[in-house]
Amino acid sequence: MREIVHIQAGQCGNQIGSKFWEIISDEHGIDPTGKYQGDSDLQLERIDVYYNEASGGKYVPRCVLVDLEPGTMDSVRSGPFGEIFRPDNFVFGQSGAGNNWAKGHYTEGSLLLQIFLLFLIVIKSNVKSRYYVNLRHFIYYILKMFI
Repeated sequence: MREIVHIQAGQCGNQIGSKFWEIISDEHGIDPTGKYQGDSDLQLERIDVYYNEASGGKYVPRCVLVDLEPGTMDSVRSGPFGEIFRPDNFVFGQSGAGNNWAKGHYTEGSLLLQIFLLFLIVIKSNVKSRYYVNLRHFIYYILKMFI
C-alpha cells in the first residue's frame, strides 16, 4: 500500500488544502475531531493512504502546512476541520514576506525551509511503505493551467 505525504504551502495552498481535507475526511467518515464516524468498512480500507492513526482511535492527516505568516495557519486552525491537524505539523514564520520576493526567498523563507525539511524527514521516518508527495501551492495551479 502507498502512503501520501501532503504538503500545503502558502496562503492559496493552505486554503485549497483545507478544503481537500474536508472532502477526504467526509469520504472516509472522519469527523472534524478526527474520530471515525463512518458506516462502511470500505471507508477504513484505505484510510492509511492519507491518515496516521493516533491514540484513542483518532485519525490525523499526514501533512505539513507551511507559510511565512501565522495568519494563514490561524485561519486553518479556526476552520471547520482545524482540530484534525497535529499542532506540530504547522510550520510558519512570524512576519511574512510582505509581498517582497527577496525577503521571502533569502531571509524568512530560507530559515523556514530548513525547519520544513526537518519536518519532512520526521514524517518520512514514520511512513511504513512507499510514499508519494502531494503538493498544494499557488504556483502548482498556475503551471497546471499552461501544461
